[in-house]
Amino acid sequence: MSIDFTCKAFGKCIIAGEHAVLRGVPAVVFPIQSRNLDLSYSRGEQPLELRLVGDHGKELQLLVWGVLEKACELKGIKRTDLKGTLLLESSIPVGAGMGASAALCVALTRWLGYLGYVVEDDYYEFARNLENLFHGESSGVDIAVALSGEGLRFVRNGEKKPLTPAWKPHWYISYSGKRGVTVDAVNKVKDLLLKNPTVGEQIDQQMAEAVGILETALKMDEKTGLPVLAKALTLAGDCFEKWDLNEGEPAKHIAWLKEQGALAVKPTGSGGGGYVLSLWTSLPPAEIQSQLIPC
Repeated sequence: MSIDFTCKAFGKCIIAGEHAVLRGVPAVVFPIQSRNLDLSYSRGEQPLELRLVGDHGKELQLLVWGVLEKACELKGIKRTDLKGTLLLESSIPVGAGMGASAALCVALTRWLGYLGYVVEDDYYEFARNLENLFHGESSGVDIAVALSGEGLRFVRNGEKKPLTPAWKPHWYISYSGKRGVTVDAVNKVKDLLLKNPTVGEQIDQQMAEAVGILETALKMDEKTGLPVLAKALTLAGDCFEKWDLNEGEPAKHIAWLKEQGALAVKPTGSGGGGYVLSLWTSLPPAEIQSQLIPC
Protein backbone atom coordinates (compact mmCIF):
# COMPACT_ATOMS: atom_id res chain seq x y z
CA MET A 1 0.00 0.00 0.00
CA SER A 2 1.17 3.58 -0.60
CA ILE A 3 2.02 5.24 2.71
CA ASP A 4 0.70 8.72 3.47
CA PHE A 5 1.80 8.95 7.12
CA THR A 6 4.12 7.08 9.49
CA CYS A 7 5.20 7.48 13.10
CA LYS A 8 7.03 5.51 15.78
CA ALA A 9 6.55 5.22 19.55
CA PHE A 10 9.04 3.46 21.82
CA GLY A 11 8.55 1.13 24.74
CA LYS A 12 9.87 2.31 28.08
CA CYS A 13 11.70 1.26 31.20
CA ILE A 14 10.97 3.11 34.43
CA ILE A 15 14.13 3.08 36.53
CA ALA A 16 12.50 4.39 39.72
CA GLY A 17 9.45 6.35 40.86
CA GLU A 18 6.66 3.87 40.06
CA HIS A 19 3.29 4.33 41.77
CA ALA A 20 4.55 7.20 43.93
CA VAL A 21 4.68 9.29 40.74
CA LEU A 22 0.88 9.48 40.96
CA ARG A 23 1.33 11.48 44.17
CA GLY A 24 3.99 13.92 42.96
CA VAL A 25 7.21 11.92 43.42
CA PRO A 26 9.57 12.28 40.41
CA ALA A 27 10.13 9.29 38.14
CA VAL A 28 13.15 8.50 35.98
CA VAL A 29 12.31 6.74 32.73
CA PHE A 30 14.14 5.77 29.53
CA PRO A 31 12.89 4.56 26.14
CA ILE A 32 13.76 1.04 24.98
CA GLN A 33 15.02 1.66 21.46
CA SER A 34 14.72 -2.00 20.46
CA ARG A 35 11.04 -2.24 21.39
CA ASN A 36 8.69 0.02 19.46
CA LEU A 37 5.39 0.42 17.70
CA ASP A 38 5.39 1.62 14.07
CA LEU A 39 2.20 3.06 12.62
CA SER A 40 1.69 3.46 8.87
CA TYR A 41 -1.41 4.94 7.28
CA SER A 42 -2.74 4.91 3.75
CA ARG A 43 -5.65 7.13 2.82
CA GLY A 44 -8.72 5.55 1.22
CA GLU A 45 -12.48 5.85 0.98
CA GLN A 46 -13.29 2.47 2.51
CA PRO A 47 -14.20 2.09 6.21
CA LEU A 48 -11.06 2.04 8.35
CA GLU A 49 -9.17 -1.24 7.92
CA LEU A 50 -6.77 -2.35 10.61
CA ARG A 51 -3.74 -4.55 9.96
CA LEU A 52 -1.59 -5.85 12.82
CA VAL A 53 1.88 -7.33 12.29
CA GLY A 54 5.13 -7.83 14.18
CA ASP A 55 6.11 -10.00 17.13
CA HIS A 56 3.39 -8.53 19.34
CA GLY A 57 1.12 -6.80 16.84
CA LYS A 58 -1.74 -9.27 17.18
CA GLU A 59 -1.87 -8.61 20.94
CA LEU A 60 -3.18 -5.13 20.11
CA GLN A 61 -6.33 -6.55 18.45
CA LEU A 62 -8.56 -6.06 21.50
CA LEU A 63 -7.04 -2.71 22.42
CA VAL A 64 -7.03 -0.62 19.26
CA TRP A 65 -10.76 -0.31 18.68
CA GLY A 66 -11.39 0.59 22.31
CA VAL A 67 -8.79 3.36 22.11
CA LEU A 68 -10.26 4.63 18.84
CA GLU A 69 -13.76 4.66 20.30
CA LYS A 70 -12.47 6.70 23.24
CA ALA A 71 -10.64 9.07 20.88
CA CYS A 72 -13.77 9.58 18.79
CA GLU A 73 -15.77 10.26 21.95
CA LEU A 74 -13.24 12.85 23.14
CA LYS A 75 -13.20 14.64 19.77
CA GLY A 76 -16.92 14.32 19.04
CA ILE A 77 -16.48 12.39 15.81
CA LYS A 78 -17.89 9.10 14.52
CA ARG A 79 -15.68 6.08 13.94
CA THR A 80 -17.20 5.87 10.46
CA ASP A 81 -15.48 9.21 9.75
CA LEU A 82 -12.14 7.37 9.90
CA LYS A 83 -11.28 5.78 6.57
CA GLY A 84 -8.30 4.16 4.88
CA THR A 85 -5.84 1.50 6.06
CA LEU A 86 -3.98 1.55 9.35
CA LEU A 87 -0.96 -0.76 9.75
CA LEU A 88 0.48 -1.31 13.23
CA GLU A 89 3.73 -3.22 13.68
CA SER A 90 4.71 -3.80 17.30
CA SER A 91 7.63 -5.42 19.10
CA ILE A 92 6.32 -4.35 22.54
CA PRO A 93 4.58 -7.10 24.53
CA VAL A 94 1.23 -6.18 26.06
CA GLY A 95 0.79 -6.43 29.83
CA ALA A 96 4.52 -6.54 30.53
CA GLY A 97 5.16 -3.09 32.02
CA MET A 98 7.03 -2.03 28.89
CA GLY A 99 4.62 0.71 27.82
CA ALA A 100 2.64 -0.99 25.05
CA SER A 101 -0.56 0.88 25.88
CA ALA A 102 1.24 4.24 25.98
CA ALA A 103 2.97 3.58 22.67
CA LEU A 104 -0.39 2.71 21.12
CA CYS A 105 -2.07 5.83 22.51
CA VAL A 106 0.79 8.07 21.36
CA ALA A 107 0.89 6.56 17.86
CA LEU A 108 -2.87 6.89 17.41
CA THR A 109 -2.76 10.45 18.77
CA ARG A 110 -0.09 11.41 16.23
CA TRP A 111 -2.14 9.81 13.47
CA LEU A 112 -5.25 11.72 14.54
CA GLY A 113 -3.08 14.83 14.56
CA TYR A 114 -2.10 14.13 10.97
CA LEU A 115 -5.80 13.85 10.12
CA GLY A 116 -6.41 17.23 11.75
CA TYR A 117 -8.35 16.13 14.82
CA VAL A 118 -5.70 16.85 17.48
CA VAL A 119 -3.29 19.80 17.57
CA GLU A 120 0.32 19.01 18.47
CA ASP A 121 0.28 21.05 21.68
CA ASP A 122 -2.48 18.74 22.95
CA TYR A 123 -0.77 15.43 22.08
CA TYR A 124 0.44 14.70 25.61
CA GLU A 125 -2.83 15.38 27.41
CA PHE A 126 -4.95 13.71 24.74
CA ALA A 127 -2.82 10.54 24.74
CA ARG A 128 -2.80 10.48 28.54
CA ASN A 129 -6.60 10.60 28.57
CA LEU A 130 -6.67 7.68 26.16
CA GLU A 131 -4.31 5.71 28.40
CA ASN A 132 -6.71 6.10 31.34
CA LEU A 133 -8.61 3.25 29.65
CA PHE A 134 -5.83 0.90 30.72
CA HIS A 135 -4.57 2.34 33.99
CA GLY A 136 -7.70 3.80 35.51
CA GLU A 137 -5.53 6.82 36.26
CA SER A 138 -2.51 7.40 34.04
CA SER A 139 0.39 9.28 35.63
CA GLY A 140 1.48 10.30 32.14
CA VAL A 141 5.08 9.11 32.56
CA ASP A 142 4.75 6.38 29.92
CA ILE A 143 3.08 8.84 27.53
CA ALA A 144 5.81 11.42 28.08
CA VAL A 145 8.67 9.08 27.19
CA ALA A 146 6.77 7.53 24.27
CA LEU A 147 6.30 11.04 22.86
CA SER A 148 9.84 12.29 23.50
CA GLY A 149 11.85 9.14 22.74
CA GLU A 150 14.50 10.22 25.27
CA GLY A 151 15.35 9.74 28.93
CA LEU A 152 13.29 11.92 31.25
CA ARG A 153 12.95 13.10 34.81
CA PHE A 154 9.18 13.27 35.01
CA VAL A 155 6.98 14.96 37.60
CA ARG A 156 3.25 14.57 37.22
CA ASN A 157 1.45 17.71 35.98
CA GLY A 158 4.76 19.52 35.70
CA GLU A 159 8.35 18.92 34.75
CA LYS A 160 9.43 16.70 31.86
CA LYS A 161 13.18 17.23 31.86
CA PRO A 162 15.49 15.43 29.42
CA LEU A 163 17.99 13.24 31.26
CA THR A 164 21.34 12.16 29.84
CA PRO A 165 23.48 10.02 32.18
CA ALA A 166 27.19 10.77 32.48
CA TRP A 167 27.83 7.04 31.94
CA LYS A 168 26.03 4.01 30.51
CA PRO A 169 24.98 1.52 33.18
CA HIS A 170 24.80 -2.17 32.34
CA TRP A 171 21.10 -2.47 33.04
CA TYR A 172 18.64 -4.82 31.40
CA ILE A 173 15.04 -5.91 31.66
CA SER A 174 13.78 -9.48 31.60
CA TYR A 175 10.37 -11.12 31.81
CA SER A 176 9.33 -12.28 35.27
CA GLY A 177 7.25 -15.16 33.95
CA LYS A 178 3.93 -13.62 34.97
CA ARG A 179 1.77 -11.10 33.15
CA GLY A 180 1.20 -7.87 35.04
CA VAL A 181 -2.13 -6.02 35.28
CA THR A 182 -1.40 -2.33 35.83
CA VAL A 183 -4.80 -1.32 37.15
CA ASP A 184 -4.74 -4.13 39.73
CA ALA A 185 -1.30 -3.06 40.98
CA VAL A 186 -2.33 0.61 41.12
CA ASN A 187 -5.45 -0.28 43.10
CA LYS A 188 -3.44 -2.46 45.50
CA VAL A 189 -1.17 0.47 46.33
CA LYS A 190 -4.16 2.81 46.69
CA ASP A 191 -5.84 0.35 49.05
CA LEU A 192 -2.75 0.32 51.25
CA LEU A 193 -2.77 4.12 51.36
CA LEU A 194 -6.42 4.13 52.39
CA LYS A 195 -6.01 1.46 55.06
CA ASN A 196 -2.70 2.65 56.44
CA PRO A 197 -1.87 6.15 55.16
CA THR A 198 1.18 6.52 57.41
CA VAL A 199 2.84 3.40 56.00
CA GLY A 200 1.79 4.32 52.47
CA GLU A 201 3.33 7.79 52.78
CA GLN A 202 6.54 6.31 54.21
CA ILE A 203 6.88 4.04 51.18
CA ASP A 204 6.32 7.01 48.85
CA GLN A 205 9.05 8.91 50.73
CA GLN A 206 11.39 5.95 50.34
CA MET A 207 10.73 5.88 46.59
CA ALA A 208 11.43 9.62 46.43
CA GLU A 209 14.73 9.01 48.26
CA ALA A 210 15.59 6.26 45.75
CA VAL A 211 14.95 8.63 42.84
CA GLY A 212 17.17 11.30 44.38
CA ILE A 213 20.03 8.83 44.90
CA LEU A 214 19.53 7.53 41.35
CA GLU A 215 19.84 11.01 39.85
CA THR A 216 23.02 11.62 41.84
CA ALA A 217 24.49 8.30 40.69
CA LEU A 218 23.88 9.07 37.02
CA LYS A 219 25.80 12.36 37.33
CA MET A 220 28.90 10.63 38.72
CA ASP A 221 31.55 8.70 36.82
CA GLU A 222 30.93 4.97 36.43
CA LYS A 223 33.32 3.77 39.13
CA THR A 224 31.86 6.06 41.77
CA GLY A 225 28.30 5.94 40.55
CA LEU A 226 27.78 2.19 40.20
CA PRO A 227 27.46 1.33 43.92
CA VAL A 228 25.31 4.42 44.44
CA LEU A 229 23.04 3.36 41.59
CA ALA A 230 22.80 -0.15 43.06
CA LYS A 231 21.72 1.39 46.38
CA ALA A 232 19.04 3.46 44.63
CA LEU A 233 17.59 0.45 42.78
CA THR A 234 17.63 -1.66 45.94
CA LEU A 235 15.71 1.04 47.82
CA ALA A 236 13.19 1.31 44.99
CA GLY A 237 12.82 -2.46 44.79
CA ASP A 238 12.12 -2.63 48.52
CA CYS A 239 9.09 -0.37 47.94
CA PHE A 240 7.57 -3.06 45.73
CA GLU A 241 8.15 -5.58 48.51
CA LYS A 242 6.31 -3.32 50.94
CA TRP A 243 3.47 -2.87 48.43
CA ASP A 244 3.30 -6.68 48.14
CA LEU A 245 3.81 -6.54 44.38
CA ASN A 246 6.60 -9.13 44.05
CA GLU A 247 4.84 -12.32 45.11
CA GLY A 248 5.10 -15.54 43.11
CA GLU A 249 6.96 -15.65 39.81
CA PRO A 250 8.42 -12.11 40.04
CA ALA A 251 10.05 -12.94 43.39
CA LYS A 252 11.53 -16.14 41.95
CA HIS A 253 12.86 -14.29 38.90
CA ILE A 254 14.39 -11.55 41.05
CA ALA A 255 16.13 -14.17 43.21
CA TRP A 256 17.41 -15.97 40.10
CA LEU A 257 18.92 -12.76 38.66
CA LYS A 258 20.71 -12.09 41.93
CA GLU A 259 22.06 -15.65 41.89
CA GLN A 260 23.42 -14.94 38.40
CA GLY A 261 25.37 -11.98 39.77
CA ALA A 262 23.10 -8.93 39.36
CA LEU A 263 24.05 -6.08 41.73
CA ALA A 264 20.45 -4.95 42.17
CA VAL A 265 17.06 -6.03 40.83
CA LYS A 266 13.64 -4.39 40.97
CA PRO A 267 10.33 -4.53 39.08
CA THR A 268 9.87 -1.92 36.38
CA GLY A 269 6.41 -0.55 35.75
CA SER A 270 3.48 -1.46 37.94
CA GLY A 271 4.91 -4.68 39.40
CA GLY A 272 2.89 -7.76 40.23
CA GLY A 273 4.36 -9.33 37.10
CA GLY A 274 5.72 -8.10 33.80
CA TYR A 275 9.37 -7.14 33.49
CA VAL A 276 12.08 -6.54 36.06
CA LEU A 277 15.16 -4.33 35.85
CA SER A 278 18.60 -5.69 36.74
CA LEU A 279 21.90 -3.84 37.15
CA TRP A 280 25.25 -5.54 36.46
CA THR A 281 28.91 -4.67 37.00
CA SER A 282 29.62 -5.54 33.36
CA LEU A 283 28.00 -7.75 30.75
CA PRO A 284 25.77 -10.46 32.31
CA PRO A 285 26.82 -14.13 31.92
CA ALA A 286 26.77 -15.15 28.26
CA GLU A 287 24.38 -18.05 28.87
CA ILE A 288 21.56 -15.72 30.08
CA GLN A 289 22.09 -12.74 27.75
CA SER A 290 19.42 -13.97 25.34
CA GLN A 291 16.82 -13.55 28.11
CA LEU A 292 17.78 -9.91 28.78
CA ILE A 293 16.87 -6.74 26.87
CA PRO A 294 19.25 -3.75 27.13
CA CYS A 295 17.70 -0.53 28.41
